[in-house]
Amino acid sequence: MPLINVIVQPRARSRGVEEMPDGSFRIRTTIAPEDGKANADVIAQLADHLGIAKSRLAVVRGATGRKKVITIT
Repeated sequence: MPLINVIVQPRARSRGVEEMPDGSFRIRTTIAPEDGKANADVIAQLADHLGIAKSRLAVVRGATGRKKVITIT
C-alpha cells in the first residue's frame, strides 16, 4: 500500500491540490476541521487529482492534525 504525505490548509480561500517537489501534497480546503468534514473534502480532492475512487483512500495517521498520511488500497 503506497503512503502519501499530505499537509492540509483548512479554512482556505479556495480549494486546491498542489504537488510538492518531495512527492507530498499540499491540499487547501474551505471547510473548517469539524466532525471529519475537512478530512472528507481532502480525500475527495486527492482522489479527483489522482483519478481514483474516494473509497480507495484512507487516512492512516494524523486524522486530527494538519499533517496526514493517506494510504491507497
